[in-house]
Amino acid sequence: MKEFVPPLAADTAGVEAVTPEEELDPRRKGLVDELLDSVGVSTRRGLYRAILGTVVHLAEEHTDTVDLKLASAALAEMAEAFKVFRPFRDARKVTFFGSARTLPEDPLYVQARELAQRMAGHGWMVVTGAGPGIMAAGMEGAGQTRSLGVNIRLPHEQGANAFIAQDPKLVEMRYFFTRKLMLIKESDGYAVLPGGFGTLDESFELLTLLQTGKAQPAPLVLLDVPQGTYWRGWRRFVEEEVTARGLVEADDHSLYKVTSDVQEATRELLGFFRNYHSVRWVGDLLVVRLRKLPTRAQLSELNDRFADIVVSGTIRPTKALAPERSGDDHLELARLALRFDRVHYGRLRQLIDALNALA
Repeated sequence: MKEFVPPLAADTAGVEAVTPEEELDPRRKGLVDELLDSVGVSTRRGLYRAILGTVVHLAEEHTDTVDLKLASAALAEMAEAFKVFRPFRDARKVTFFGSARTLPEDPLYVQARELAQRMAGHGWMVVTGAGPGIMAAGMEGAGQTRSLGVNIRLPHEQGANAFIAQDPKLVEMRYFFTRKLMLIKESDGYAVLPGGFGTLDESFELLTLLQTGKAQPAPLVLLDVPQGTYWRGWRRFVEEEVTARGLVEADDHSLYKVTSDVQEATRELLGFFRNYHSVRWVGDLLVVRLRKLPTRAQLSELNDRFADIVVSGTIRPTKALAPERSGDDHLELARLALRFDRVHYGRLRQLIDALNALA
């Protein structure tokens, strides 16, 4: 089981440095502190002040009722989801996306169910949107104890599927954006099967987050059935219409794997963490945490292969840096550090694959 790693690749150490609460005058800051004292808040006070400071600014700006309702509901939904997911933060998770219209007799349903069953057998939890189709297949395969659901309330669809309904590991949400946040934020890997506009939206958002470094590097599997054409057609469009125009780079295709083989999909998800553990920004250094360091000769080869993404210096071993030590942040792991260019995340994924191949 892993320990929780914040999903954003950016270092969060300075998150309290610039916050709305700093703009509060002393009297209002004093009132905020009194409120925090009254509910026994003794840690992360700066972040709580920031949230309450934002509320004060909303009031000062005489924010419209509709906007206030949206902000209030979104924060309430996130708070509820955080509570549901909190007990499982140490468990690896894979989120399944795909069509709600896929029927149980469809071979795609069988593929999703089998992949979920395999991942659960390796100790992973399965997260889905809790609806019918591929979402139900994932939960059926994982079993109730290893399933987490984030359902969306829609007027034309029934509630959560039978495999997660009435389960305390189910969150009900009104907004797609808060639901998508939790489906992506909490997971270590992703499996996407053919679906409609919603599935395509989720697929491209995942790729955007991985391509821009707004999410931790993670494995993304696009799973079809043997002889299936959905992802082949999707990849043809992306390569011939998007990459060929220079709108994404060829290396960005390293961010995902298209397959129709459940065993290969399982290997892709599990193998991503064979040696690699996580990354963290510490100042201008990207720290890559590993279970095993490369040898001197292997490190020399890696520096030759990936010099193009290193702004200055080299990829080098390092001990845990001061911010990591102060936060007791996986001090048992080996580390490499590099001044990554913060642009070529497809190449960073290739570096991670190369490090995993050494294990």
